[in-house]
Formats: sequence, C-alpha cells, structure tokens
Amino acid sequence: MTRRIFIAAALLFALLFMSTGSVEAQTEPVVRAVLFYSPTCPHCEFVITQTLPPLIEKYGDQLQIIGINVSEQEGGTFFLAALDKFKLQEGGVPFLVIGDKYLIGSGDIPEQLPGLVETYLAQGGVDWPDIPGLREAITATEATQQASAPTAEPAPQEAPVQESAPTIAPVSPEGPVEEPAPSAFALPENPVEMTWQQKFTQDPTGNTLSVIVLVGIIGSALFTAFRFQQRKTAEDTGKWQLLIPILCVIGFGVAGYLAYVETTQVKAVCGPVGDCNTVQQSEYARLFGILPIGVMGLAGYVAILASWLVERFTKDKLADLAALALFGMTAFGTLFSIYLTFLEPFVIGATCAWCLTSAILMTVLMLLSPRDARSAYAKLGLFSHGNVNIFGAGND
Repeated sequence: MTRRIFIAAALLFALLFMSTGSVEAQTEPVVRAVLFYSPTCPHCEFVITQTLPPLIEKYGDQLQIIGINVSEQEGGTFFLAALDKFKLQEGGVPFLVIGDKYLIGSGDIPEQLPGLVETYLAQGGVDWPDIPGLREAITATEATQQASAPTAEPAPQEAPVQESAPTIAPVSPEGPVEEPAPSAFALPENPVEMTWQQKFTQDPTGNTLSVIVLVGIIGSALFTAFRFQQRKTAEDTGKWQLLIPILCVIGFGVAGYLAYVETTQVKAVCGPVGDCNTVQQSEYARLFGILPIGVMGLAGYVAILASWLVERFTKDKLADLAALALFGMTAFGTLFSIYLTFLEPFVIGATCAWCLTSAILMTVLMLLSPRDARSAYAKLGLFSHGNVNIFGAGND
C-alpha cells in the first residue's frame, strides 16, 4: 500500500513539474515564418545557407521557419495563395512571409528579416501566416510525424487522429491531392545547381528574346568597330545626332526606374515577357555586390548627355575631347550590356525587359557616335591620313 502511494505521489509530482515547464515554455514568444523556395534557385540557396542559419542559431526555438518548395504541385498551390493574400499578380522566390508582411529576394530578406524577428518577439510573437490551408497542413504534418515516430507504448487513441488529419495541401478541384512526404515543409540542405539549359527553359520566350537582342548588340559592336576604322564615315549620320539627347532622356527614365527597384527592393512592374524581379533580385544586380547596376546606368546616361552638350556648345579641343568621351562611354556601355544580356538567359535564367530596353538604347547611342569621334581623333592628331594610329605616327 505504501509503495502504491509513493508511486502515485511521484507521478503527481512529475505531472506538476511537466505542467509548470509547459507554462514557462509558453511564456516565451515565438515567431513563425514561411519561406517559399525552389531547389534550383541560387538566391534561395543563399538565403537558406547564409541568412537563416545565424538567425536560427541566435533565437533557437523562438524562431520557427518552414520551407515550401514551389516547384511541387502542393507548394505551388500555397505560393499562389500567398500571392493572392497580398494582392500580387506575380512573384519570384525566395519569398518569405512573416506575420502580415512579405519579403522577396536575396537582398530584401537578409536586410529586413532580423529586424522583423526582433519586432515580433517584442510584441509577443506571431503565429504562422494566415494563408488558406497552411495551418491545417502544418498540423497534419506534425501529427503524421508524431504518429510515425517509434514509441515504446503507442497509444491506441492516436490512430483515429492520424486517419482524420487533413492533407498537407488543399484539395484541388479535380479531387484530393496525394499527401506529400513528412519533409514537405523542410528547408533543403543542399539546393541543386541548374545547368544553363535548365535555366534557359525556365522562361524560353523571354530568354529567346534576350539571345536575339544579344546577337544584335554584338553585330552592332562589330559594325561600329569596322566603321570607326574607315577612312571616311557616312555623312548622313550627322542629322541623327539630335537623337542622342532624346535617347539619353529615355535611358534616364529606364535606368532610374531600375535604380529605384534595386535600392528600395520593391517589386518591379514587368511586361508580358520575362521576369524582371528575378533579375533584379539576383547577385548580378549589383556591381561587386555594392553598386546597383541601375544607378550605374543612370550615371552613364547623365554623363553621355553632358558630353553631347559640351560637344555641341563648345569649340576646339574641349569639343573634340567631349566627342571622344561620348564615343568611349557608349562603347563601354554597349560592351557591358553584352555581358549583362548574356547573363540573363544563360546564368540567371530570366529576362528583364527593362534591361533589354536599356541595352538597345545604349547600342543605338554607340552607333550614332563614331562620326564625331573619328573627326575628333583626326583633329587631335591621333589619326594619320591612312589607317588608325593612336600614337599619331602615320602608317601609310
């Protein structure tokens, strides 16, 4: 009898201890978030391997982040539901939802997520985002994992719960969706690197357009180089010089918008072709990881316009130097556009219509500039009467 009383007292003490620990655990705020990713997305890989681990290590159980693979049917369904929640027509990955906010890209997430975690913890935590079907799916996944875990004495009453648990993804109009594996909400440890062929096929229409533009730019650059070395240039190009300020103003608007998107990390407005947001969220959107390409382009168009104005409204050597500077900047801008345009279909796997527009504008500016530049070279004694001689010595 005494032994039974001792066992009962011990059990009661254990229950009280567990209850107290549970209450204490519940007093700690918890922040929960969802990361939509693709296993072949390099920007997702950066966020998963570089951004999240330090945060999870810092906050421990107070920060819970689940991953949803958008390349799978169930994950794609949740992703569309998330976009609909925020009234977005389209969106790229990585796409993180925390509370009533969303973050996009490998620039936006690392910069803003730590501050949001601190804010929500100070407010007492935040539950899983209110995405239709998400919480039920998480609950079902947890129940499945718990039911499948080996136990010494499995409780008979748990079986009905497992049978009645909802599937991880909402039921599609065609019928119930097969339940994914319990790891459906796990972040990948080693995202798979895509080949250039796989990247190209992500947006075949937009990337094909990029290739067409790329070939055109390369052909224009070769034509300009050949034309610049000719003894005479076509005189009819002079009347087209007035297009230079107009093209610069248009380029100023395009580059200005791209600079705004890249510096503020807002969602770009894209046309029917391409995926501007994927390009703008890529590591190639910043030169050396620091200077936004849009800002660089903006400065380039301003400098080109300034050179044209100096050439038109000054005389003698200053005008000649301005003509040379104009040609040099447009040539460099065109070569850099070739590099960026090549990256889009073959490295990034997405095409930005704004970027293609800027590349075409820069190429046309280059085509308009050789006439005055060659004349300036001759006046400054950098041409002989025959072929090009940058040292001023003839080579007839």
